[in-house]
Amino acid sequence: MEENITSFLYYLEHIKGASNNTVQSYERDLKYLEIYLKNKRQAKIDQLEEADIEAYLEDLKINHKSAATISRTLAAIRAFYQYLVKENKLSENPAKRIALPKIEKKAPRILSQEQITCLLEQPNRKDTKGIRDRAMLELLYATGIRVSELISLKVTDINLQQGYIICRDSQKERTIPIGKTAIAALQVYLGEVRHILLRDSNDKTLFVNCNGYPMTRQGFWKILKIYSHAAHISEEITPHMLRHSFAAHLVQNGANLKSVQQMLGHSDISTTQVYMHLNKETEELMDVYQKSHPRA
Repeated sequence: MEENITSFLYYLEHIKGASNNTVQSYERDLKYLEIYLKNKRQAKIDQLEEADIEAYLEDLKINHKSAATISRTLAAIRAFYQYLVKENKLSENPAKRIALPKIEKKAPRILSQEQITCLLEQPNRKDTKGIRDRAMLELLYATGIRVSELISLKVTDINLQQGYIICRDSQKERTIPIGKTAIAALQVYLGEVRHILLRDSNDKTLFVNCNGYPMTRQGFWKILKIYSHAAHISEEITPHMLRHSFAAHLVQNGANLKSVQQMLGHSDISTTQVYMHLNKETEELMDVYQKSHPRA
């Protein structure tokens, strides 16, 4: 059984070109299903029928898993069985007729421009770690890239003279401009700090941790949490909120959706349109406030 999962994950990563996030989440979902089946003493994962899969999804629902989690789990199971069919290990995909749960679309959480400014001012500009942290935060907000993309960047992906970065997501590649503030922060980091932190001089990873190894997702989350507390931002900040804030602030300041879509790497512009709705809602609220508040 484990051989089938291992070969499926290899197929996802090396043949289909799926992102690391997708591979890791699918692996996690399939492992959880295996544990469930073992505890229930049911059939092995590659011997399930439609009713078995539905029972597992119902169990997730009973245990208060979100619709998004259940939907992703079903996507992982479907993809796994489709792979087994493709490899002639099964004749039919037992998950193909199971309906996806309805997911309520929530507006992305964003930070105000004032909160972003305060957050970016927190790292100590005279400290080795602070210089690195400021460069990471400035670059994340300047480009809207995902944290997985940030920690995957190589020194060769940065062009400070022309003012852009090359971001690679699985088999796709996109060019994203960076502004002068982020460029200045990167120049200081590359010129004064990176070589001090770096353990292996041959390593081309752009951002490394204090031990000289490539920065991890967990490491960056901890850094962001520290600075959000220092900035007295009460709500829980995630790296993806900086991505949402980048896009929302661009739209608020007049950027067209097509350009924002290209910078974010969205394949469908409908995904990007949520930021236009956010802007419209803000404008409507401002209009009501201006017309109605006695001291507006």
